[in-house]
Amino acid sequence: MRMSARPQNEHQARLLRLLRDEGPRSRAELGDVVHLSRSKLAVELDRLTELGLVASGGLAASRGGRRSGIVRLDPGLRFAAFDIGATSVDVAVTDGELEILGHVSEPCDVRQGAPAVLDRALDLLGKLRDEGLFTRVHGTGIGVPGPVSFRDGMPVVPPIMPGWDRFPVRDAVGQELGCPVQVDNDVNLMALGELTSGLARSVDDLLLVKIGTGIGCGIVVDGAIYRGVSGSAGDIGHIRVDDDGPLCACGNHGCLEAYFGGAALARDALAAARSGRSPQLAALLDAGGDLSARDVATAAAAGDAEAVRIVREGGRHVGQVLAGLVSFFNPGLVIIAGGVAGLGHTLLAEIRSVVYRRSLPLATGNLPIVLSELAGAAGVTGGARMISDSVFSV
Repeated sequence: MRMSARPQNEHQARLLRLLRDEGPRSRAELGDVVHLSRSKLAVELDRLTELGLVASGGLAASRGGRRSGIVRLDPGLRFAAFDIGATSVDVAVTDGELEILGHVSEPCDVRQGAPAVLDRALDLLGKLRDEGLFTRVHGTGIGVPGPVSFRDGMPVVPPIMPGWDRFPVRDAVGQELGCPVQVDNDVNLMALGELTSGLARSVDDLLLVKIGTGIGCGIVVDGAIYRGVSGSAGDIGHIRVDDDGPLCACGNHGCLEAYFGGAALARDALAAARSGRSPQLAALLDAGGDLSARDVATAAAAGDAEAVRIVREGGRHVGQVLAGLVSFFNPGLVIIAGGVAGLGHTLLAEIRSVVYRRSLPLATGNLPIVLSELAGAAGVTGGARMISDSVFSV
């Protein structure tokens, strides 16, 4: 496939997205869905075949006459996705239907700066190439844990990403791989991942709240990501909870993230361990020399009263902000995801309690608030979905 190959009109673009989302279809079925005559459909499919975007998949069962040919996306199509978090990087390769063919992950500190982290991601992609999963990729989607100018393909003043401000991520990776690249906030990609293969497949309007090192929200309106005018929509971690609250990484006081991001949890856990209020956390501190959100989860699961209190207090703050968002936006689903979401049902119960109590009954009457079931695959699935949306468009 030529790297510049793209659909040349909306009929072709719609056919490609249909084959991506619903799998191989007979020519007769495709004609029924896109409302094209048999001859016009043949012209469009032949052109897509010449471009290396679709291929023949045998014959369909008879519908009463001559058997129709099966059409599928070209089996050589490959999309790559980089899900760069504050403390890890995930890289995956999918086929044209967004099935993950290979997925690798390793710890990585985003504070090392853009060149070092992107080189690491490219190295991981090289490992997948060495496994024979692809010879070249036809598009790459990248998520980063900070505000992104989607139009320019670069982070803009990201609070927890020193050295990344206005680094040309899209252009740098595109030049390296020789393919189209798009860059977005990591939470938006997680929301796209849920739309593609998670709990949100049948929902058009939803909020995905990622609670990790930072806190962000992916907003889906009518089946598409809402980014706002400049790309910063959903940055709920810096909504102020209390004017007199702790200092946040953004420089303000009392932000939600300063109460319940990963660093805030580690801070509160350390204080609880050193003060003697939490025997479990004190034991974990002695054993490991440091504490993290995962240790809070471990202590809470073991019934440690102070760890449970920390989780509930954090859930109350998240629920407080989320209740306002639910009343304003009226979503059909709220998904809680990210590393801190590993605190599980104690956290979920507290968030639900506050949202259902504080939001209007009309907004919450049929509103599920659930934990993500995609684990670490949401971001890379969303990255592949984002770039395929672009490649499969005019």
